[in-house]
Amino acid sequence: MTAWLDRVWPAVKPEEVLHEVLRGPSGDDRDPARGVLTDAERTALTWTRPPRAVRSARWSAADLVLLDEIAALIERPRGYGHVIVDEAQDLSPMECRAVARRSEHGSLTVLGDLAQGTTPWAATSWPERLELLGKPGGQVIALTTGFRVPAAVVELANTLLAALEAQVPATRSYRSDGRLRVVSVPVLEKGVVEAVREALGFEGSIGVIAADGHVESITAALWDDGLDLGDRLSVLPASLCKGLEYDHVVVAEPAAIAEAERRGLNRLYVALTRAVSRLDVVHALPLPPQLSHPAPAA
Repeated sequence: MTAWLDRVWPAVKPEEVLHEVLRGPSGDDRDPARGVLTDAERTALTWTRPPRAVRSARWSAADLVLLDEIAALIERPRGYGHVIVDEAQDLSPMECRAVARRSEHGSLTVLGDLAQGTTPWAATSWPERLELLGKPGGQVIALTTGFRVPAAVVELANTLLAALEAQVPATRSYRSDGRLRVVSVPVLEKGVVEAVREALGFEGSIGVIAADGHVESITAALWDDGLDLGDRLSVLPASLCKGLEYDHVVVAEPAAIAEAERRGLNRLYVALTRAVSRLDVVHALPLPPQLSHPAPAA
């Protein structure tokens, strides 16, 4: 009986199952995806250079979600009484399934800003996302008033909302302090250096946020001008600025940030809202036309 059960219902691990699928058809023409995936889908999924064994496989972040799905089919995962998820706007449908399995019999709180959705699959509405999370009809509460970002900065970022194709109300700020400057310069790097030198006259941290392709040249310009990157001054690509904040932010070339990726305008929205006190927007190219749109009514 044991030998028969091992043949018809073998004990497997999630990594073994996914390895068999992603490596492609084996030499004996056995393919677990036959009849399930089309030839085009099969080709898209198959590793270009399959690892020799499951132990040498290097799993990507997307693979980990598939492994979680397979594990759920083999053995029911543990559920929780309450699940809290931040940055939920960037969850993929498969990641939503992983969360939903763990909150199937419990409650769920998700937080996020649809305007800051930067993944290709980012949500554009909360009812759609709640359905994927297994909580259709869940209550949606819009948090439209904040205190972290000054009103002048928020009002500029709000002008992008109409172009983001996300159901997001305009944000308001309690704070009337803060400062916003939009500066057109002939040479981007020199303009950023001047903005940083002026920012050093204030207290607090300084973050220079630029399109990924501009980070190296801006960093070199700062070094050449004798400005050291350290505790107070950082230069970072727009693709890594989410979740960070600085007292003074210099956003370099908004048009380049907007054009760098599919959701570039969302990435620009994130960059503009990293400033806690002061924001300088330095540009040599024309500003994105979407940045001049009037803010939606509150």
